[in-house]
Amino acid sequence: MVAAVTDTPAEPTSVEVQVPATSANLGPGFDCLGCAVALHNRVRLTRLPGAPVVTPEHPMVAGAAAVFFKHPDVRLDTFGFRWQIEGDVPISRGLGSSVTLRLGVLAGLNALAGEPLDRAGLLDLCTEAEGHPDNAGPGVYGGFFVGATRQWFHFPVDPALRFVLLIPNNEVLTDPSRGALPVSIPHADAVRNGANACALVAAFASRRYDRLPGAFEDYLHQAYRAHLIPGLFEVIRAGTAAGALGGWLSGSGSTIACLTHRAEVAAAIAAAMTAAHDRCRPAEEAPARIEIVPADNTGVTVAPGSPAPSGHGPGAATRPTLAPSSAP
Repeated sequence: MVAAVTDTPAEPTSVEVQVPATSANLGPGFDCLGCAVALHNRVRLTRLPGAPVVTPEHPMVAGAAAVFFKHPDVRLDTFGFRWQIEGDVPISRGLGSSVTLRLGVLAGLNALAGEPLDRAGLLDLCTEAEGHPDNAGPGVYGGFFVGATRQWFHFPVDPALRFVLLIPNNEVLTDPSRGALPVSIPHADAVRNGANACALVAAFASRRYDRLPGAFEDYLHQAYRAHLIPGLFEVIRAGTAAGALGGWLSGSGSTIACLTHRAEVAAAIAAAMTAAHDRCRPAEEAPARIEIVPADNTGVTVAPGSPAPSGHGPGAATRPTLAPSSAP
């Protein structure tokens, strides 16, 4: 089950869904590779009586509801709902905040509708809403995800691995980041990128993480986006020199990620990444936030016993988030 439904005579039916952050591309896997990490947002939906209105209005929420209710397996009339979101996944930082909202809404509506869709159905709808599966796939299934044109694969990730996430204080929106990409690249770059993506998938699928060094090198997008991410390559080099298996620009940024299979060196990697970023970031920009987390191998699920997201009271210790109108 992806969500838990509560129905009492005095209250409308409500559901709370937890969705992990996701790091897409992993270097050479542009728009097709991603991994879920142990940062989460929680989305609460409450079914409303009367007119089928969405409260508050938000284009991502309305879009997710539209693709859900038009699905042929959803055999019921559109209903209105109220939604809230909170958690630790920052917006416009390349960690899949848009998926936490879209997938949270899709899974919540699915639960409120009696679960007409399985996880594969949720993946199809979330991919349709997102435009590509690199964040949607690991959001649904957890772990490491490969999404091709007509098929996909997912693999659990060793819980001993640590993702060291340097999350700058500046946002990067998807549209300008994609606008920086060239229409074409040299044939030799395409060959090298394809080879690295193949090696990366093989290493994750076989759990031969020791074979990952060098596989994160990208020739499709990172160099063209570097002007939007001060210190991108300096931070990756510093993390790798401190013991990481490699690093990459997470999604379209601004988060920079490194990976290690030795938890005992994760703090040293984080310190090296932070020092490199401090040398490169604009003087007026606040220092980056660091998160050291394992993979999330569960994907979208219940957040048992959690209070309703509110942004105040017991939930004030978390970072409330509202996904923007363009995907990270």
